[in-house]
Amino acid sequence: MKAIRRLTVRPVLPDPLRPLSDLARNLRWSWHPETRDLFQSVDPECWTASGRDPVRLLGTVPPARLAELAEDRRFLRRLTAVADDLDHYMSGDRWYQAQPGRLPAAVAYFSPEFGITAALPQYSGGLGILAGDHLKAASDLGVPLVGVGLLYRHGYFRQSLSRDGWQQEHYPVLDPHELPLAPLKERDGTPAHVALALPGGRELRARIWLAQVGRVPLLLLDSDVEENDPGERGVTDRLYGGGSEHRLLQEMLLGIGGVRAVRTYCRLTGHPTPEVFHTNEGHAGFLGLERIAELCDEGLEFGAALEAVRAGTVFTTHTPVPAGIDRFDRELVARHFGPDSELPRIDVERVLRLGMETYPGGEPNLFNMAVMGLRLAQRANGVSLLHGGVSRGMFAGLWPGFDAEEVPITSVTNGVHAPTWVAPEVFRLGARHIGVQRAEDALAVGGSDRWDSVADIPDEDIWQLRRTLRAQLVEEVRERLRASWRQRGAGTAELGWIDDALDPDVLTIGFARRVPSYKRLTLMLRDRERLTELLLHPERPIQIVVAGKAHPADDGGKRLVQELVRFADDPRVRHRIVFLPDYGMAMAQKLYPGCDIWLNNPLRPLEACGTSGMKAALNGCLNLSVLDGWWDEWYQPDFGWAIPTADGVGTDPDRRDAIEANALYDLLEQRITPRFYERGASGLPDRWLEMVRRTLSLLGPKVLAGRMVREYVERLYAPAAEAHRAMDPDSARGLAEWKARVRAAWPGVSVDHVETSAATAAAELGATLGLRVRVKLGELAPEDVEVQAVSGRVDSEDRITDAAKVPLKPVGGPDLEGRWVYEGPLALDRTGPFGYTVRVLPAHRLLASGVETGLVAVPSGDLVEAAGLLMR
Repeated sequence: MKAIRRLTVRPVLPDPLRPLSDLARNLRWSWHPETRDLFQSVDPECWTASGRDPVRLLGTVPPARLAELAEDRRFLRRLTAVADDLDHYMSGDRWYQAQPGRLPAAVAYFSPEFGITAALPQYSGGLGILAGDHLKAASDLGVPLVGVGLLYRHGYFRQSLSRDGWQQEHYPVLDPHELPLAPLKERDGTPAHVALALPGGRELRARIWLAQVGRVPLLLLDSDVEENDPGERGVTDRLYGGGSEHRLLQEMLLGIGGVRAVRTYCRLTGHPTPEVFHTNEGHAGFLGLERIAELCDEGLEFGAALEAVRAGTVFTTHTPVPAGIDRFDRELVARHFGPDSELPRIDVERVLRLGMETYPGGEPNLFNMAVMGLRLAQRANGVSLLHGGVSRGMFAGLWPGFDAEEVPITSVTNGVHAPTWVAPEVFRLGARHIGVQRAEDALAVGGSDRWDSVADIPDEDIWQLRRTLRAQLVEEVRERLRASWRQRGAGTAELGWIDDALDPDVLTIGFARRVPSYKRLTLMLRDRERLTELLLHPERPIQIVVAGKAHPADDGGKRLVQELVRFADDPRVRHRIVFLPDYGMAMAQKLYPGCDIWLNNPLRPLEACGTSGMKAALNGCLNLSVLDGWWDEWYQPDFGWAIPTADGVGTDPDRRDAIEANALYDLLEQRITPRFYERGASGLPDRWLEMVRRTLSLLGPKVLAGRMVREYVERLYAPAAEAHRAMDPDSARGLAEWKARVRAAWPGVSVDHVETSAATAAAELGATLGLRVRVKLGELAPEDVEVQAVSGRVDSEDRITDAAKVPLKPVGGPDLEGRWVYEGPLALDRTGPFGYTVRVLPAHRLLASGVETGLVAVPSGDLVEAAGLLMR
């Protein structure tokens, strides 16, 4: 019989065990081994059956066992120690509190997904895992972050396989009352809500749920409430599901509703009001509109409110391709804003202008969420050095007249939260050599002095650790294989081979990620015979563990999964290559430590960062990857291998795949497998172990989320907070009026004449030239602009590279025609072909950079010819 209603019955814990509830509700347990060990000791069988979820565990432990534990003095001492440790963690000063200067009182961090733990499945892939790691690292460092997202009642899909290897999706219903969440409540005890106005007088309401991620509160908005009509109840049904309007409503709820949720949380709890708002990808971009509306309600005009909002906003882009950005039809967006919908006090045309692709190559009828994110943020970044460059090129149209390298998008390379991803066995080995506290600090904060101690760990200990982790992975794989084959309809008689699947002494390669075409899941299958020879080599075999989900609407991705599964089903090789369905955090935490090699072969430069290889590296796994994302930035032959790329302009995709697949096979055959199986005088693979050691000591401090969050604080959050404080209402009005005046007057600005003291087209290194420039400023004054000399080495097309910019100073007043003379020295500090030019930029103390406005005046072509701006 089927129940007509579902309830969650919570256990009543005996008084001595009440701290267990607090420990279960704070997700710090997901990265704190002592807390997990305590819960496991409550009831080991229930712990395993609950999926290692403390909330579910406490709901299934028999009352008799709870009564027994309430009398167990040894258990109660452990409980007190763990609870005291959490209290100290929550209240004590950490890295952030020890920093000089006035840092932000709080930062609001918005993301469409968060991967905190498998017990709270609100993520699909790397973006969500990165967001979860950002929150955890912020908690460890004491950064006063408030996370904001959506609560998806089905999460992302669960994946299984049909008999013939086709991906199948399942969407289990998630009951918030069975998750590590608590409803945010008003002071009268009623659930806290936010509401959005919809066309036609309708309303979208959402309840606010709170997940406590260590010190960081995470607010999740849930539209599945009785006050909503069925259509509105389904807005937060699943991650990245539905059509355009469904996605638009999700993103309006995330951005606009999210700001309202933050305001509600701060009002109810006394949490400091955020000074900085961080938009993690364009999905949350509407948060800027809500904040503009708030300021307009306080009396600011739209332009001034826009400047005030921009000052305190940080935007992070994660996609290296335009196809990865959400874009909506202009009319759809217009229908949801304006007098009878949301934000009625803002002219809908102003809303639309923020997201329209009004630049060469753009589609003027589409509303681009990333474009809006950039226009609403004074500071923006990509997620690796290479991706920052790709992003500057992709969005250069928003700053016409500037070279791509000057586009104001910097980069902060992603990191991973080591306490989440480092296997307990790895941590214990490190702690034995440097102590528990120093090991914890090394993982959370970093510092090369702590990581250098890896050099003192004996080879025997490292090799034994690696084999132990490999053996654990083999057992995990066999268990998951049995479950998968049973789901596919196999009987017990067909599963005997699984007992011999994989070998704990064979070189193990991992490949696990989402399955869009650019990640090339099946590149390894390019030459199947050659791969088979590698798998079955009599002396130096390899084995491969593969996992990944294709988007439910991506049949091309599903075909790639099926192709891989069918190859792995072949009885000749199925003990050496396996595909594990339903890739998620729980699987990943076993997979990364157990692999010897982490394989990554995307089409360069389409991998923005790719953090899975970082997690593997922290466990002593070596990377084998195309030079893309973070690997392009930090690769050294000391600790991994680079797959050569064939990315020349004339190389067609099929030939490119063939060349790079052959390079992959060559590396495995000629360099990687010999090194793994080669034994030194000690009977151990000395050269391999040296690479493991260097991976841990050299890469370890770099790939930490703690390093990443520190960079965000120092390079983006602190300057944004300072700009936010400087942008009081009068300053915001002044800047908006100044920008409007400068834009109106800019057509009258020009470079009229350039002359130099150089007598010839050659000069000696270290010499200084005198530069004299005459400019027309029209209705502007010298204090409105900066006249710059831009110089540097030039390429074969006379483009200046690695440019140096030096401001020139005005000399005297304007002449009768309103022209101003600027002068300054030009240092010849580089040998070889050297060039210079001059330009005029708007200048104001509240601009983050001279590039911000997108306005520039440069010499005309005729003037360049006359001035002789090139020296060789």
